[in-house]
Amino acid sequence: MRGGMGNMNNMMKQMQKMQKKMMDAQEELHGKTFEATAGGGMVKVVANGKKEIVDVEIKEEAVDPDDIEMLQDLVIAATNDVLKQVDEVTNSTMGQFTKGLNIPGF
Repeated sequence: MRGGMGNMNNMMKQMQKMQKKMMDAQEELHGKTFEATAGGGMVKVVANGKKEIVDVEIKEEAVDPDDIEMLQDLVIAATNDVLKQVDEVTNSTMGQFTKGLNIPGF
């Protein structure tokens, strides 16, 4: 009986260590910034690791009152690209903790 409790305590300690590492990794990820450009650098979008857009830069020459749709497309393209980067890094970073585990939702 005693060996079972020791194994359970050991497993709980391991889970607590893993949880701490996950929280640290997530905090580090949230502190990172990502950027993407479109139109040869005409539009730049910056996001943080929480997938929040923190900056948008649009060069003056990208603004053509006769072609607003092009500018909108550039903003959308850069935004989608930067959010994809955040997803890829998040999946890579956090995936190391769930690798080999078959836990729904992870």
